[in-house]
Amino acid sequence: MTHEQPKPLPSSAGTAYTIRAGRLIDPETGTARTNQLISVKDGRIVEIGATLTPLEGAEMIDLSNLSVLPGLVDAHDHLAITYKKFPESNVFYYTYIQDSTAIRAIQAVSNGMQLLSAGFTVERDCGNAGLYADTALRVAIEQGWIPGPTIINSGIIIGGTGGQFNPTPEMAKEHNITYPEYLDADTPDEIIKAVRQNVLFGAKFIKIMVDSKPYPYTVDDMRLFVKEAANAGGLKVAGHVETEEGARRAIEAGIWSIEHDIALIEHENAHTDELHKLMAEKGIWRVGTETPLTEYGVSFYGGVAQAEFDSRVKGLKNAYENGVKMAFSTDADYYVPDMTRGQVVINFLKSWKAAGIPAKEILKIMTINGYKVSDIYDKRGLIKAGFPADIIAVKGNPLEDIDALRTVVFVMKDGLVFKRDGVMVPEKFLHGGPVNGWSIR
Repeated sequence: MTHEQPKPLPSSAGTAYTIRAGRLIDPETGTARTNQLISVKDGRIVEIGATLTPLEGAEMIDLSNLSVLPGLVDAHDHLAITYKKFPESNVFYYTYIQDSTAIRAIQAVSNGMQLLSAGFTVERDCGNAGLYADTALRVAIEQGWIPGPTIINSGIIIGGTGGQFNPTPEMAKEHNITYPEYLDADTPDEIIKAVRQNVLFGAKFIKIMVDSKPYPYTVDDMRLFVKEAANAGGLKVAGHVETEEGARRAIEAGIWSIEHDIALIEHENAHTDELHKLMAEKGIWRVGTETPLTEYGVSFYGGVAQAEFDSRVKGLKNAYENGVKMAFSTDADYYVPDMTRGQVVINFLKSWKAAGIPAKEILKIMTINGYKVSDIYDKRGLIKAGFPADIIAVKGNPLEDIDALRTVVFVMKDGLVFKRDGVMVPEKFLHGGPVNGWSIR
């Protein structure tokens, strides 16, 4: 659908830059132009070319020894939750119990800055944010009160009774422990009400638990989700899927994206190829959160062993060979000592490289496909005249070596410099107001 262009940040007003790019990369075509200039004014890209008239008073930013490209996208993460080995043994149910929404919102600010420093200018936040900490984070960034990626948030995840939790009757009925982490919706009326609650409180897409309980959503249930979300300004529906039957139903219902690769990995008796062909035919996104094999071995389902990783990589490769629309996504909602959230996220390159996908294609998936699955392709992301100036620079050439993305030395977000010469300089993003528009949810 067609979106209104994003409002510029108050801090971007009156700013002007000319960026000199040694190599300007277009991930959509997999090509690069050398010695290009980019004019940026009031937070937006004005002009791009080998020669152009510098804007009056523009500051020159010399990136002539670097590759300049659009910002990266993590299409599935949860910035407002960070579970840890200590004290909760990487069990996010305990994190939810012990950490308030306010604490999680503040931690989300930190996680967002870590992602932005790593070059991720867009993050699709898929729930598990307490009582709408994801909306609070998005609003604060859009207001220009703090630096961070553009947040596309789902609000509270909607599922059958219990969500992903397995509470005791006492905890569920007497203390309503699944709320606010999950909204229970078991009937058509409850489905409609849950979607409308999320929209009211600032969700930009809808996330549902398709089949995490013995009473999964039916095709008709999911079609109702799709219909009601579309009625609310054209929002899309993402589905957390764990089983092949859940995947089949989600595909038949026509949801926007299947989150996680749990039902789409290659193993004995799997129907991965068939499901991927159906997804490609219907244009359904695969947001696989393909956890890499690492020394810290953290994954939501208890660690990734070699055999599991090999199956995951085979599934990813099969999706690529079948032309399934794919997005770079991580679900990296955990803490690893001595690593930033951005470093944990970028380490997911290990999975994509293991699948043998060419660097050019991985880069396109991490940028162009990310904008598309986030439903912002027509308003943000590209280095294009009129678009917000979200620009990063790296050493090396990611079209040839995707690991060049591990060293992001420059980040511009909304036309303001956030990172320069490898050092974060966030001061211009920080202010206390005013409110940029009357309704800010």
